[in-house]
Amino acid sequence: MATGKVSDLGTLITRGPVEFEAARARETAQSFDLKALTTDFYENPYPYFHALRTHDPIRQLGANSYFITRYADLMAVYKDAKVFSSDKKSEFLPKFGDGLLYQHHTTSLIFNDPPLHTRVRRIIAGALNPRAVMDLEAPMIAMVDGLLDRMAERRHGDIIEDLAAAVPIEVIGNLLAIPHDARDPLRAWSLDILGALEPQLTPEMLGRGEIAVRDFLEYLRILVGERRKKPGNPERDVLTRLILGERDGETLSEVELLQNCIFILNAGHETTTNLIGNALYALLEWPDEKARLLADPKLIQSAVEEFLRFESPVQLGNRITTERTVIGGVEMQEGTFVTLGIAAANRDPAAFTDPDRLDLGRTNNKHLAFASGVHVCVGLTIARMEGRVAIQRFLTRFPKYRLSGPVIRGNRARFRGYLSIPVALG
Repeated sequence: MATGKVSDLGTLITRGPVEFEAARARETAQSFDLKALTTDFYENPYPYFHALRTHDPIRQLGANSYFITRYADLMAVYKDAKVFSSDKKSEFLPKFGDGLLYQHHTTSLIFNDPPLHTRVRRIIAGALNPRAVMDLEAPMIAMVDGLLDRMAERRHGDIIEDLAAAVPIEVIGNLLAIPHDARDPLRAWSLDILGALEPQLTPEMLGRGEIAVRDFLEYLRILVGERRKKPGNPERDVLTRLILGERDGETLSEVELLQNCIFILNAGHETTTNLIGNALYALLEWPDEKARLLADPKLIQSAVEEFLRFESPVQLGNRITTERTVIGGVEMQEGTFVTLGIAAANRDPAAFTDPDRLDLGRTNNKHLAFASGVHVCVGLTIARMEGRVAIQRFLTRFPKYRLSGPVIRGNRARFRGYLSIPVALG
């Protein structure tokens, strides 16, 4: 494992290898199992992804299950939403049982096909209209500056707790007009609900997910009831827009409304928290790129895209085939489960030059961090804005930040991020 001391930070930053030596790479690919992941994988999955792309890019995980890691193969899947379905009922029922967690993950936008997906997405996208998104930036800048002021007073802080996790909760909370004093439980609920999507699901994780959905639904029923009595401006209040539906009278059912409010909060929270945390940690590992961004703040747009590619906040996706098909030369029968290696595709040398190097000026960066096709992330404009504002304002305010203690990873395969990044700011 390569290590390197970053002298101006006074911190030893350890970066694992990006590739295994040849014999180990082949053996790793031939034995890889998403349900038997090691500590090394959670710390640094990229050598495993390199090994799979090279030696077993369409890795069979079971009788009717494959893991794909090449960019071109993922794009082929994304382009054919009819053959590669996002409906998860047949996968999630045996995994979750017929409970609230199952109801949530089979009702939310991301795990459905047209026509339900089309109807729900149209209403949500209408709620996330350009006016609503544009109105978020000024209060978001003020909110981020307030968070940074509090960190500056202490001269130390935690990038996750004090910034990365706080930003999306506040932004999505503002979009849905959730009272500030009612936002405290949102992050914990999100972690528990999304944690149940991991390939390795324990009874404890399942139990926490069920409780989180139950408590979240109770919370939302009160909120929605109050908003029905006193609607907000549908051009700016997303929850009011979701309740009212489209102007042609098409509305969400009560279950669809509640579960997709959970989806909006969870998806907006997880992606953005990981984007901000991963980016600011990556800049510690790549001090030359950090200096480059400080010297040229206009790089922030391409930098955000590169952070999304380099350390994809969402690392895995899933589909199920609706008919016999072929991907990457491998024939798959109807009903085959396909796991999409998003992070693996985003480091594919066939799609990206020198993919294991962080290059904040990278051009033609068509990464898959927000997926592609009909299921491209509906909130990507908001996530990019949050990342741009939070990363740039933190870096400008604290250019000499450095680690002040051990970081804590989330240790999840589907979502890559940190639970804690303690830093000194002077």
